[in-house]
Amino acid sequence: MSEHSTRSGHGIVIIGSGFAGLGMAIRLKKNGFDDFVILEKSEALGGTWHDNTYPGCACDVPSHMYSFSFELNPGWTRMFAPQPEIRAYMERTADKYGVREHIRFGSAVDAMEYDEDARRWNVTLADGEVLTSRAVVSGVGALHIPSFPDLPGIERFQGTAFHSAEWDHSYDFTGKRVAVVGTGASAIQFVPQLVGKVDELVLFQRTPPWIQPKPDRKIPAPIRKTFEKVPGTARTFRDLIYWTLEARAVGFTIDPRLAAPQEKLARWQIKRQISDPELRAKVTPDYTLGCKRVLLSNDYYPALARPNVEVETSAVAEVREHSIVTKDGREYEVDAIVYGTGFKVVDAMSEWRVIGRDGVKIQEAWADGIEAHHGTTIPGFPNFFMMLGPNTGLGHNSVVFMIETQIQHVLSLLRQMQERGAETVEPRPEATRSYNDRMQRRLRKAVWNEGGCDSWYLDDQGVNRSLWPGHTFEFWAGARKARPGEYIFA
Repeated sequence: MSEHSTRSGHGIVIIGSGFAGLGMAIRLKKNGFDDFVILEKSEALGGTWHDNTYPGCACDVPSHMYSFSFELNPGWTRMFAPQPEIRAYMERTADKYGVREHIRFGSAVDAMEYDEDARRWNVTLADGEVLTSRAVVSGVGALHIPSFPDLPGIERFQGTAFHSAEWDHSYDFTGKRVAVVGTGASAIQFVPQLVGKVDELVLFQRTPPWIQPKPDRKIPAPIRKTFEKVPGTARTFRDLIYWTLEARAVGFTIDPRLAAPQEKLARWQIKRQISDPELRAKVTPDYTLGCKRVLLSNDYYPALARPNVEVETSAVAEVREHSIVTKDGREYEVDAIVYGTGFKVVDAMSEWRVIGRDGVKIQEAWADGIEAHHGTTIPGFPNFFMMLGPNTGLGHNSVVFMIETQIQHVLSLLRQMQERGAETVEPRPEATRSYNDRMQRRLRKAVWNEGGCDSWYLDDQGVNRSLWPGHTFEFWAGARKARPGEYIFA
Protein backbone atom coordinates (compact mmCIF):
# COMPACT_ATOMS: atom_id res chain seq x y z
CA MET A 1 0.00 0.00 0.00
CA SER A 2 1.16 3.55 -0.69
CA GLU A 3 1.33 6.44 1.78
CA HIS A 4 -2.47 6.33 1.88
CA SER A 5 -3.88 4.37 4.78
CA THR A 6 -7.08 2.38 4.67
CA ARG A 7 -9.79 4.82 5.60
CA SER A 8 -13.18 4.13 7.01
CA GLY A 9 -15.35 3.91 3.97
CA HIS A 10 -18.98 3.98 3.03
CA GLY A 11 -22.02 1.79 3.25
CA ILE A 12 -22.06 1.39 -0.53
CA VAL A 13 -19.44 2.10 -3.20
CA ILE A 14 -20.80 2.73 -6.71
CA ILE A 15 -18.33 2.49 -9.56
CA GLY A 16 -19.01 4.72 -12.56
CA SER A 17 -21.21 7.77 -13.16
CA GLY A 18 -22.96 6.78 -16.36
CA PHE A 19 -26.67 5.97 -16.50
CA ALA A 20 -26.18 2.91 -14.26
CA GLY A 21 -24.20 4.67 -11.52
CA LEU A 22 -26.35 7.79 -11.49
CA GLY A 23 -29.60 5.82 -11.53
CA MET A 24 -28.46 3.62 -8.65
CA ALA A 25 -27.33 6.64 -6.62
CA ILE A 26 -30.60 8.52 -7.14
CA ARG A 27 -32.76 5.57 -6.13
CA LEU A 28 -30.58 4.80 -3.10
CA LYS A 29 -30.98 8.36 -1.90
CA LYS A 30 -34.73 8.31 -2.49
CA ASN A 31 -34.99 5.12 -0.41
CA GLY A 32 -33.04 6.47 2.54
CA PHE A 33 -29.60 5.01 1.77
CA ASP A 34 -27.41 8.12 2.02
CA ASP A 35 -24.09 6.52 2.94
CA PHE A 36 -22.63 5.94 -0.50
CA VAL A 37 -19.90 7.26 -2.78
CA ILE A 38 -19.63 7.19 -6.58
CA LEU A 39 -16.12 6.56 -7.88
CA GLU A 40 -15.59 8.00 -11.35
CA LYS A 41 -12.28 7.53 -13.19
CA SER A 42 -12.82 10.58 -15.44
CA GLU A 43 -12.95 14.23 -14.42
CA ALA A 44 -16.63 14.51 -15.39
CA LEU A 45 -19.74 12.35 -15.17
CA GLY A 46 -21.51 10.64 -18.04
CA GLY A 47 -19.65 7.38 -18.66
CA THR A 48 -19.73 6.44 -22.35
CA TRP A 49 -21.55 9.74 -23.07
CA HIS A 50 -18.59 11.61 -21.64
CA ASP A 51 -15.94 9.53 -23.39
CA ASN A 52 -17.43 9.43 -26.89
CA THR A 53 -17.31 12.85 -28.55
CA TYR A 54 -16.65 11.86 -32.16
CA PRO A 55 -18.39 13.84 -34.93
CA GLY A 56 -21.96 12.70 -35.40
CA CYS A 57 -22.12 10.88 -32.03
CA ALA A 58 -25.78 10.35 -31.16
CA CYS A 59 -28.10 7.82 -29.58
CA ASP A 60 -29.49 5.02 -31.74
CA VAL A 61 -32.45 4.52 -29.40
CA PRO A 62 -35.22 7.16 -29.50
CA SER A 63 -34.41 9.94 -27.02
CA HIS A 64 -37.64 9.67 -25.05
CA MET A 65 -36.86 6.03 -24.27
CA TYR A 66 -33.19 6.73 -23.54
CA SER A 67 -33.84 8.48 -20.23
CA PHE A 68 -34.88 7.59 -16.71
CA SER A 69 -38.57 6.74 -16.30
CA PHE A 70 -38.66 8.96 -13.18
CA GLU A 71 -37.05 11.90 -14.98
CA LEU A 72 -38.56 12.31 -18.43
CA ASN A 73 -37.09 15.04 -20.59
CA PRO A 74 -39.81 16.86 -22.56
CA GLY A 75 -37.17 19.04 -24.22
CA TRP A 76 -35.35 16.56 -26.46
CA THR A 77 -34.77 18.48 -29.70
CA ARG A 78 -34.52 15.39 -31.93
CA MET A 79 -36.01 11.91 -32.02
CA PHE A 80 -32.45 10.59 -31.62
CA ALA A 81 -30.54 12.89 -29.30
CA PRO A 82 -26.95 13.96 -30.09
CA GLN A 83 -24.26 13.25 -27.49
CA PRO A 84 -24.03 16.78 -26.00
CA GLU A 85 -27.77 16.73 -25.27
CA ILE A 86 -27.56 13.37 -23.50
CA ARG A 87 -24.59 14.58 -21.44
CA ALA A 88 -26.49 17.74 -20.49
CA TYR A 89 -29.50 15.64 -19.43
CA MET A 90 -27.27 13.51 -17.19
CA GLU A 91 -25.64 16.58 -15.65
CA ARG A 92 -29.03 18.18 -14.90
CA THR A 93 -30.37 14.96 -13.43
CA ALA A 94 -27.34 14.50 -11.16
CA ASP A 95 -27.79 18.06 -9.86
CA LYS A 96 -31.56 17.83 -9.45
CA TYR A 97 -31.36 14.72 -7.26
CA GLY A 98 -28.33 15.86 -5.28
CA VAL A 99 -25.96 13.03 -6.20
CA ARG A 100 -23.10 15.11 -7.62
CA GLU A 101 -21.84 15.73 -4.07
CA HIS A 102 -21.40 11.95 -3.73
CA ILE A 103 -19.10 11.67 -6.78
CA ARG A 104 -15.32 11.43 -6.41
CA PHE A 105 -13.85 12.30 -9.80
CA GLY A 106 -10.44 11.09 -10.94
CA SER A 107 -10.88 7.93 -8.85
CA ALA A 108 -10.07 4.91 -10.98
CA VAL A 109 -10.68 1.58 -9.25
CA ASP A 110 -7.78 -0.84 -9.42
CA ALA A 111 -9.12 -3.81 -7.46
CA MET A 112 -11.93 -5.03 -5.18
CA GLU A 113 -11.43 -7.71 -2.54
CA TYR A 114 -13.92 -9.15 -0.06
CA ASP A 115 -12.77 -9.41 3.58
CA GLU A 116 -14.62 -12.41 5.02
CA ASP A 117 -13.83 -11.61 8.67
CA ALA A 118 -14.92 -7.97 8.48
CA ARG A 119 -17.72 -8.68 5.98
CA ARG A 120 -16.56 -5.67 4.04
CA TRP A 121 -15.25 -4.96 0.57
CA ASN A 122 -11.82 -3.33 0.24
CA VAL A 123 -11.86 -1.14 -2.86
CA THR A 124 -8.35 -0.14 -3.95
CA LEU A 125 -7.95 2.96 -6.11
CA ALA A 126 -5.24 3.49 -8.72
CA ASP A 127 -3.33 5.80 -6.35
CA GLY A 128 -3.24 3.12 -3.65
CA GLU A 129 -5.97 4.46 -1.39
CA VAL A 130 -8.29 1.79 -0.02
CA LEU A 131 -11.95 2.36 0.76
CA THR A 132 -13.98 -0.10 2.78
CA SER A 133 -17.66 -0.66 2.10
CA ARG A 134 -20.47 -3.03 3.02
CA ALA A 135 -21.54 -3.34 -0.62
CA VAL A 136 -20.26 -2.59 -4.11
CA VAL A 137 -22.38 -1.67 -7.13
CA SER A 138 -20.50 -1.87 -10.42
CA GLY A 139 -21.93 0.59 -12.90
CA VAL A 140 -19.00 0.47 -15.30
CA GLY A 141 -21.02 -0.89 -18.21
CA ALA A 142 -19.58 -2.70 -21.19
CA LEU A 143 -18.76 0.13 -23.61
CA HIS A 144 -15.75 1.78 -22.05
CA ILE A 145 -12.63 -0.22 -23.04
CA PRO A 146 -11.83 0.50 -26.72
CA SER A 147 -11.13 -2.56 -28.84
CA PHE A 148 -8.17 -2.25 -31.20
CA PRO A 149 -7.58 -4.68 -34.09
CA ASP A 150 -4.25 -6.47 -34.28
CA LEU A 151 -2.75 -4.82 -37.38
CA PRO A 152 0.74 -6.10 -38.21
CA GLY A 153 3.27 -3.25 -38.30
CA ILE A 154 1.00 -0.61 -36.75
CA GLU A 155 3.86 0.54 -34.51
CA ARG A 156 5.72 1.67 -37.67
CA PHE A 157 2.95 4.02 -38.78
CA GLN A 158 4.16 7.63 -38.91
CA GLY A 159 0.77 9.29 -39.26
CA THR A 160 -1.99 9.95 -36.73
CA ALA A 161 -4.02 7.04 -35.37
CA PHE A 162 -6.79 6.98 -32.76
CA HIS A 163 -9.97 5.19 -31.72
CA SER A 164 -13.38 6.81 -32.15
CA ALA A 165 -13.84 6.71 -28.35
CA GLU A 166 -10.63 8.74 -27.94
CA TRP A 167 -11.27 11.25 -30.72
CA ASP A 168 -8.44 13.66 -31.48
CA HIS A 169 -10.29 16.95 -31.98
CA SER A 170 -7.02 18.75 -32.69
CA TYR A 171 -6.49 16.76 -35.90
CA ASP A 172 -7.52 18.60 -39.09
CA PHE A 173 -8.94 16.14 -41.63
CA THR A 174 -9.08 18.74 -44.41
CA GLY A 175 -7.49 17.37 -47.57
CA LYS A 176 -6.12 14.28 -45.82
CA ARG A 177 -6.06 10.64 -46.90
CA VAL A 178 -7.81 8.69 -44.16
CA ALA A 179 -8.27 5.01 -43.40
CA VAL A 180 -11.23 3.96 -41.28
CA VAL A 181 -10.95 0.46 -39.82
CA GLY A 182 -14.27 -1.08 -38.82
CA THR A 183 -17.94 -0.58 -39.62
CA GLY A 184 -19.61 -0.58 -36.21
CA ALA A 185 -22.18 1.72 -34.65
CA SER A 186 -19.65 4.55 -34.18
CA ALA A 187 -18.18 4.32 -37.70
CA ILE A 188 -21.54 4.68 -39.42
CA GLN A 189 -22.01 7.93 -37.50
CA PHE A 190 -18.60 9.55 -38.02
CA VAL A 191 -17.81 8.41 -41.59
CA PRO A 192 -20.53 10.67 -43.11
CA GLN A 193 -19.07 13.56 -41.11
CA LEU A 194 -15.58 13.03 -42.57
CA VAL A 195 -16.19 12.36 -46.27
CA GLY A 196 -16.84 16.00 -47.13
CA LYS A 197 -13.55 17.13 -45.54
CA VAL A 198 -11.03 14.51 -46.56
CA ASP A 199 -9.32 14.12 -49.92
CA GLU A 200 -9.68 10.34 -49.85
CA LEU A 201 -11.25 7.88 -47.41
CA VAL A 202 -10.77 4.10 -47.53
CA LEU A 203 -13.07 2.06 -45.32
CA PHE A 204 -11.71 -1.33 -44.25
CA GLN A 205 -14.76 -3.52 -43.81
CA ARG A 206 -14.57 -7.04 -42.43
CA THR A 207 -18.33 -7.72 -42.23
CA PRO A 208 -21.02 -5.31 -43.45
CA PRO A 209 -23.72 -4.40 -40.90
CA TRP A 210 -27.43 -4.44 -41.57
CA ILE A 211 -28.57 -0.82 -41.63
CA GLN A 212 -32.14 0.43 -41.50
CA PRO A 213 -33.43 3.96 -42.13
CA LYS A 214 -33.13 6.16 -39.05
CA PRO A 215 -36.50 7.78 -38.27
CA ASP A 216 -34.74 10.87 -36.96
CA ARG A 217 -36.14 14.37 -37.21
CA LYS A 218 -36.33 17.56 -35.25
CA ILE A 219 -39.05 17.67 -32.62
CA PRO A 220 -40.87 20.99 -33.24
CA ALA A 221 -41.01 23.53 -30.42
CA PRO A 222 -44.85 23.34 -30.09
CA ILE A 223 -44.64 19.57 -29.51
CA ARG A 224 -41.85 20.01 -26.95
CA LYS A 225 -44.02 22.62 -25.22
CA THR A 226 -46.94 20.18 -25.18
CA PHE A 227 -44.75 17.48 -23.62
CA GLU A 228 -43.70 20.00 -20.97
CA LYS A 229 -47.07 21.56 -20.17
CA VAL A 230 -49.70 18.85 -20.74
CA PRO A 231 -49.52 16.12 -18.09
CA GLY A 232 -49.18 12.60 -19.45
CA THR A 233 -48.27 13.47 -23.04
CA ALA A 234 -44.53 12.78 -22.70
CA ARG A 235 -45.26 9.55 -20.80
CA THR A 236 -47.73 8.39 -23.44
CA PHE A 237 -45.25 9.14 -26.22
CA ARG A 238 -42.54 7.20 -24.38
CA ASP A 239 -44.90 4.23 -23.91
CA LEU A 240 -45.72 4.24 -27.61
CA ILE A 241 -42.02 4.14 -28.47
CA TYR A 242 -41.45 1.34 -25.93
CA TRP A 243 -44.06 -0.99 -27.43
CA THR A 244 -42.96 -0.18 -30.99
CA LEU A 245 -39.39 -1.20 -30.11
CA GLU A 246 -40.57 -4.31 -28.25
CA ALA A 247 -42.29 -5.50 -31.42
CA ARG A 248 -38.84 -5.77 -33.04
CA ALA A 249 -37.79 -8.45 -30.55
CA VAL A 250 -39.93 -11.22 -32.05
CA GLY A 251 -37.63 -11.67 -35.04
CA PHE A 252 -34.55 -11.77 -32.84
CA THR A 253 -35.76 -14.04 -30.06
CA ILE A 254 -38.70 -16.14 -31.28
CA ASP A 255 -38.07 -16.93 -34.94
CA PRO A 256 -35.54 -15.15 -37.21
CA ARG A 257 -37.99 -15.58 -40.12
CA LEU A 258 -40.22 -13.01 -38.41
CA ALA A 259 -37.51 -10.41 -39.11
CA ALA A 260 -38.04 -10.76 -42.87
CA PRO A 261 -39.92 -7.44 -43.21
CA GLN A 262 -37.10 -5.64 -41.40
CA GLU A 263 -34.52 -7.26 -43.66
CA LYS A 264 -36.56 -6.26 -46.70
CA LEU A 265 -36.51 -2.65 -45.47
CA ALA A 266 -32.72 -2.77 -45.07
CA ARG A 267 -32.26 -4.20 -48.58
CA TRP A 268 -34.52 -1.49 -49.98
CA GLN A 269 -32.31 1.12 -48.30
CA ILE A 270 -29.20 -0.29 -50.04
CA LYS A 271 -30.93 -0.36 -53.42
CA ARG A 272 -32.30 3.17 -53.01
CA GLN A 273 -29.08 4.82 -51.84
CA ILE A 274 -26.39 2.96 -53.82
CA SER A 275 -26.54 2.65 -57.61
CA ASP A 276 -23.17 0.92 -58.18
CA PRO A 277 -23.79 -2.87 -58.23
CA GLU A 278 -20.25 -3.65 -57.03
CA LEU A 279 -20.60 -1.41 -53.98
CA ARG A 280 -24.07 -2.77 -53.31
CA ALA A 281 -22.65 -6.28 -53.20
CA LYS A 282 -19.91 -5.20 -50.79
CA VAL A 283 -22.30 -3.64 -48.27
CA THR A 284 -24.99 -6.35 -48.38
CA PRO A 285 -24.63 -8.79 -45.44
CA ASP A 286 -24.78 -12.56 -45.98
CA TYR A 287 -26.23 -13.33 -42.53
CA THR A 288 -29.67 -12.98 -40.96
CA LEU A 289 -30.67 -9.51 -39.79
CA GLY A 290 -30.22 -9.17 -36.03
CA CYS A 291 -27.33 -11.63 -35.78
CA LYS A 292 -25.09 -8.60 -35.30
CA ARG A 293 -26.26 -5.27 -33.95
CA VAL A 294 -28.75 -3.66 -36.35
CA LEU A 295 -27.70 -0.08 -37.08
CA LEU A 296 -29.68 3.01 -38.07
CA SER A 297 -28.51 5.63 -40.56
CA ASN A 298 -29.77 7.77 -43.42
CA ASP A 299 -26.41 9.13 -44.57
CA TYR A 300 -23.93 6.23 -44.32
CA TYR A 301 -24.63 4.61 -47.71
CA PRO A 302 -24.64 7.97 -49.55
CA ALA A 303 -21.26 8.67 -47.90
CA LEU A 304 -19.83 5.39 -49.21
CA ALA A 305 -21.15 6.15 -52.71
CA ARG A 306 -19.09 9.35 -52.97
CA PRO A 307 -16.25 9.32 -55.53
CA ASN A 308 -13.54 9.98 -52.91
CA VAL A 309 -14.51 6.91 -50.84
CA GLU A 310 -13.45 3.31 -51.35
CA VAL A 311 -14.77 0.28 -49.45
CA GLU A 312 -12.02 -2.31 -49.06
CA THR A 313 -13.11 -5.83 -48.08
CA SER A 314 -9.68 -7.49 -48.20
CA ALA A 315 -8.02 -7.90 -44.80
CA VAL A 316 -5.06 -5.78 -43.75
CA ALA A 317 -1.77 -7.58 -44.32
CA GLU A 318 0.49 -4.91 -42.84
CA VAL A 319 0.78 -1.28 -41.92
CA ARG A 320 3.81 0.65 -43.18
CA GLU A 321 5.14 4.09 -42.28
CA HIS A 322 2.67 5.92 -44.53
CA SER A 323 0.39 3.24 -45.94
CA ILE A 324 -1.77 0.17 -45.40
CA VAL A 325 -1.29 -2.97 -47.51
CA THR A 326 -4.10 -5.49 -47.98
CA LYS A 327 -3.79 -9.27 -48.21
CA ASP A 328 -4.55 -9.12 -51.92
CA GLY A 329 -1.62 -6.74 -52.46
CA ARG A 330 -3.25 -3.30 -52.73
CA GLU A 331 -1.45 -0.42 -51.02
CA TYR A 332 -3.25 2.69 -49.76
CA GLU A 333 -1.24 5.79 -48.86
CA VAL A 334 -2.84 7.29 -45.73
CA ASP A 335 -2.18 10.20 -43.38
CA ALA A 336 -4.43 8.99 -40.56
CA ILE A 337 -6.09 5.83 -39.27
CA VAL A 338 -9.34 6.01 -37.32
CA TYR A 339 -10.53 2.87 -35.54
CA GLY A 340 -14.29 2.33 -35.55
CA THR A 341 -13.85 -1.10 -34.00
CA GLY A 342 -16.06 -0.80 -30.95
CA PHE A 343 -15.35 -2.00 -27.45
CA LYS A 344 -14.21 -5.03 -25.49
CA VAL A 345 -17.55 -6.23 -24.14
CA VAL A 346 -17.13 -9.80 -22.86
CA ASP A 347 -13.41 -9.21 -22.28
CA ALA A 348 -14.12 -6.08 -20.23
CA MET A 349 -15.58 -8.22 -17.45
CA SER A 350 -12.91 -10.91 -17.66
CA GLU A 351 -10.19 -8.31 -17.01
CA TRP A 352 -11.70 -7.16 -13.70
CA ARG A 353 -9.62 -7.49 -10.53
CA VAL A 354 -12.37 -8.70 -8.22
CA ILE A 355 -11.76 -11.24 -5.44
CA GLY A 356 -14.66 -12.79 -3.55
CA ARG A 357 -14.95 -15.16 -0.60
CA ASP A 358 -12.02 -17.53 0.07
CA GLY A 359 -9.77 -15.55 -2.26
CA VAL A 360 -11.65 -16.69 -5.38
CA LYS A 361 -10.94 -14.41 -8.32
CA ILE A 362 -13.89 -13.54 -10.51
CA GLN A 363 -12.07 -15.12 -13.47
CA GLU A 364 -12.02 -18.43 -11.55
CA ALA A 365 -15.72 -18.13 -10.77
CA TRP A 366 -16.25 -17.53 -14.49
CA ALA A 367 -13.93 -20.29 -15.71
CA ASP A 368 -16.83 -21.95 -17.56
CA GLY A 369 -18.22 -18.66 -18.86
CA ILE A 370 -19.33 -15.25 -17.64
CA GLU A 371 -22.71 -15.41 -15.93
CA ALA A 372 -24.70 -13.98 -13.04
CA HIS A 373 -28.09 -14.35 -11.39
CA HIS A 374 -30.50 -11.99 -13.18
CA GLY A 375 -27.34 -10.42 -14.63
CA THR A 376 -26.72 -8.80 -11.25
CA THR A 377 -25.29 -11.06 -8.50
CA ILE A 378 -22.69 -13.87 -8.37
CA PRO A 379 -22.41 -16.81 -5.92
CA GLY A 380 -19.40 -16.35 -3.64
CA PHE A 381 -19.36 -12.56 -4.04
CA PRO A 382 -21.54 -11.25 -1.19
CA ASN A 383 -23.03 -7.75 -1.51
CA PHE A 384 -21.54 -7.34 -4.99
CA PHE A 385 -24.02 -6.06 -7.56
CA MET A 386 -23.52 -5.51 -11.28
CA MET A 387 -25.47 -3.12 -13.44
CA LEU A 388 -25.64 -4.30 -17.08
CA GLY A 389 -23.96 -7.55 -16.13
CA PRO A 390 -23.96 -10.71 -18.28
CA ASN A 391 -26.97 -11.15 -20.60
CA THR A 392 -28.63 -7.82 -19.86
CA GLY A 393 -27.72 -6.14 -23.15
CA LEU A 394 -30.36 -5.56 -25.81
CA GLY A 395 -30.63 -5.69 -29.57
CA HIS A 396 -33.96 -3.93 -29.80
CA ASN A 397 -34.72 -1.47 -26.97
CA SER A 398 -33.14 0.89 -24.43
CA VAL A 399 -30.70 -0.51 -21.87
CA VAL A 400 -31.81 2.25 -19.50
CA PHE A 401 -34.97 0.15 -18.99
CA MET A 402 -32.79 -2.83 -18.02
CA ILE A 403 -30.70 -0.66 -15.68
CA GLU A 404 -33.81 0.58 -13.88
CA THR A 405 -35.08 -3.00 -13.45
CA GLN A 406 -31.73 -4.04 -11.97
CA ILE A 407 -31.82 -1.05 -9.61
CA GLN A 408 -35.24 -2.24 -8.38
CA HIS A 409 -33.73 -5.71 -7.93
CA VAL A 410 -30.80 -4.42 -5.84
CA LEU A 411 -33.08 -2.23 -3.71
CA SER A 412 -35.36 -5.18 -3.00
CA LEU A 413 -32.32 -7.18 -1.81
CA LEU A 414 -31.13 -4.31 0.40
CA ARG A 415 -34.60 -4.01 1.95
CA GLN A 416 -34.76 -7.76 2.60
CA MET A 417 -31.35 -7.58 4.27
CA GLN A 418 -32.64 -4.82 6.55
CA GLU A 419 -35.79 -6.75 7.41
CA ARG A 420 -33.79 -9.88 8.29
CA GLY A 421 -31.00 -8.07 10.08
CA ALA A 422 -28.61 -9.70 7.61
CA GLU A 423 -25.18 -8.28 6.77
CA THR A 424 -24.69 -10.08 3.46
CA VAL A 425 -26.64 -11.46 0.53
CA GLU A 426 -25.59 -13.57 -2.41
CA PRO A 427 -27.42 -15.84 -4.84
CA ARG A 428 -27.64 -19.58 -4.27
CA PRO A 429 -25.42 -21.45 -6.76
CA GLU A 430 -28.28 -23.77 -7.75
CA ALA A 431 -30.60 -20.81 -8.42
CA THR A 432 -27.94 -19.14 -10.56
CA ARG A 433 -27.32 -22.37 -12.47
CA SER A 434 -31.02 -22.90 -13.13
CA TYR A 435 -31.54 -19.29 -14.26
CA ASN A 436 -28.63 -19.34 -16.70
CA ASP A 437 -29.47 -22.80 -18.08
CA ARG A 438 -33.00 -21.64 -18.88
CA MET A 439 -31.69 -18.49 -20.50
CA GLN A 440 -29.08 -20.25 -22.63
CA ARG A 441 -31.71 -22.72 -23.88
CA ARG A 442 -33.65 -19.74 -25.22
CA LEU A 443 -30.54 -18.07 -26.62
CA ARG A 444 -29.55 -21.13 -28.64
CA LYS A 445 -32.69 -20.72 -30.73
CA ALA A 446 -32.28 -16.96 -31.16
CA VAL A 447 -30.89 -15.14 -34.19
CA TRP A 448 -27.59 -14.31 -32.46
CA ASN A 449 -26.66 -17.99 -32.37
CA GLU A 450 -28.54 -19.15 -35.47
CA GLY A 451 -28.04 -16.18 -37.79
CA GLY A 452 -24.81 -17.29 -39.43
CA CYS A 453 -22.44 -14.61 -38.12
CA ASP A 454 -19.75 -14.03 -35.52
CA SER A 455 -20.28 -11.04 -33.26
CA TRP A 456 -19.13 -9.40 -30.03
CA TYR A 457 -22.26 -10.85 -28.43
CA LEU A 458 -20.54 -14.27 -28.30
CA ASP A 459 -17.61 -15.41 -26.15
CA ASP A 460 -14.73 -17.51 -27.48
CA GLN A 461 -16.86 -20.65 -26.98
CA GLY A 462 -19.60 -19.21 -29.19
CA VAL A 463 -21.94 -18.67 -26.21
CA ASN A 464 -23.96 -15.47 -25.97
CA ARG A 465 -22.94 -13.80 -22.71
CA SER A 466 -24.13 -10.34 -23.69
CA LEU A 467 -27.81 -10.19 -24.65
CA TRP A 468 -31.13 -10.84 -22.98
CA PRO A 469 -33.05 -13.45 -25.00
CA GLY A 470 -36.53 -11.99 -24.86
CA HIS A 471 -38.75 -8.99 -24.32
CA THR A 472 -37.67 -6.43 -21.73
CA PHE A 473 -40.96 -6.75 -19.88
CA GLU A 474 -40.05 -10.42 -19.26
CA PHE A 475 -36.83 -9.33 -17.58
CA TRP A 476 -38.78 -6.74 -15.57
CA ALA A 477 -41.36 -9.31 -14.45
CA GLY A 478 -38.70 -11.77 -13.31
CA ALA A 479 -36.09 -9.46 -11.81
CA ARG A 480 -37.66 -6.33 -10.34
CA LYS A 481 -38.34 -8.12 -7.01
CA ALA A 482 -35.74 -10.56 -5.74
CA ARG A 483 -37.21 -13.89 -4.62
CA PRO A 484 -35.79 -14.56 -1.14
CA GLY A 485 -35.61 -18.30 -1.68
CA GLU A 486 -33.01 -17.80 -4.40
CA TYR A 487 -30.57 -16.04 -2.04
CA ILE A 488 -28.43 -16.71 1.01
CA PHE A 489 -28.81 -14.06 3.74
CA ALA A 490 -26.20 -14.08 6.50
